[in-house]
Amino acid sequence: MVETKKLKWIFKKDIMVLWRHKPRLISYLLFPIIMITLFGYGFGGTVTNIPVVVVSQSSGPVTDSTINAIKSASLYDVTDVINDPNTGKQMVLDGEVKAAIILPSNYDEIPSSTPKNVILDIDSSDEIVSSALIPTTQALFSQISNQIGIQELQATGLSATAAQSSAINVQSLNQSQALSSPAAATTAGINYQNIVNSINFQVNRLYGDISYIDFLVPGVLALVILFSCMFGMGESIAGERERGELARLFMTPTSIATVVGGKILSKLVQETGRAILLIAVAIGLFGIVIAGSLLLTLLLLVLVALCFVGLGMMISARVSTQADYQQIIQPITLPMMFLSGVFFPVETMPWIFQKLAYLIPLTYANDALRAVMLKGAGIGAIWLDIVVLLGFTALFFGLGIRGFNRDV
Repeated sequence: MVETKKLKWIFKKDIMVLWRHKPRLISYLLFPIIMITLFGYGFGGTVTNIPVVVVSQSSGPVTDSTINAIKSASLYDVTDVINDPNTGKQMVLDGEVKAAIILPSNYDEIPSSTPKNVILDIDSSDEIVSSALIPTTQALFSQISNQIGIQELQATGLSATAAQSSAINVQSLNQSQALSSPAAATTAGINYQNIVNSINFQVNRLYGDISYIDFLVPGVLALVILFSCMFGMGESIAGERERGELARLFMTPTSIATVVGGKILSKLVQETGRAILLIAVAIGLFGIVIAGSLLLTLLLLVLVALCFVGLGMMISARVSTQADYQQIIQPITLPMMFLSGVFFPVETMPWIFQKLAYLIPLTYANDALRAVMLKGAGIGAIWLDIVVLLGFTALFFGLGIRGFNRDV
């Protein structure tokens, strides 16, 4: 039998506890707003605004129309139009853009005696971007090729209607028909097949064929370390404070630095071991190949673990219970997971989320690990990521130690 008065008292007590624990209350209200915003605005649609550079080695109406078509498509964000293919390729290798669309020097020649070779140099380490860019760009130039083919047929003396009809007839021929009846695509010495197929589209995957699991593993490694360190430090510090174990420990002749250093070292060893195990499983089960240095990969994982141990310590030093700690880290860790590029490229997010992504240490951890594991980058290519992670680590530990000095 339910006792009404006591039921009301218990209800009132729980509400008052929530009200008195302001961090828990703020998290309770803020967390669902953050998550629905991330899913609704950040990841509710298709991949768009992929940064690309167009390399134009010719000039004329065909080139201008092509560049305008690329710029008008929502998939592309054309950062620049240049004329040097090597510069375009280097921009992809340096991570400035995801792809370089290279138009040949004979692109505006109508009619042309040789096919127009359009090349797409693409950062294949980002499998999500590659799977969106390649088929869309291929379809775009297939359409442009047909249009150029019709113009070239018109240049041979055919009317616009006849040229379009010839183009359609040639397209309808499959490979076996063309081989068995080459005359079907050739009339009066004009090879309609070659004219209509006026653009050869070539894709250069600069880092080889990379599957989605290859793309995912570096981000998942960093993500596992994030969650493990954050939740582990809540138990190690906030949990022990709540149970009174931390206070009893500081009653012994032990300095704060010794206690904090011991906890950091133990957590660091645990997470490094876990990361090594994850890499071994990924290699054994999925055939993951680390293109760069295995030693550098392990050192990065140690740095990432150290950074998130510091973040966990900074937060746990300022709360009195483990429940408060867990409520605070939820609106921190889960948005980090979605904003840092683990599952979705940062460059394709809305601009406000892109700005937020570069305030998150996990973004730099993902970038560095993917550069080493997928691209074979050395320390010279990821020095900025390392410096930023070291800066976050120093900041977190500095604030965390100050918190210990005040609270204990």
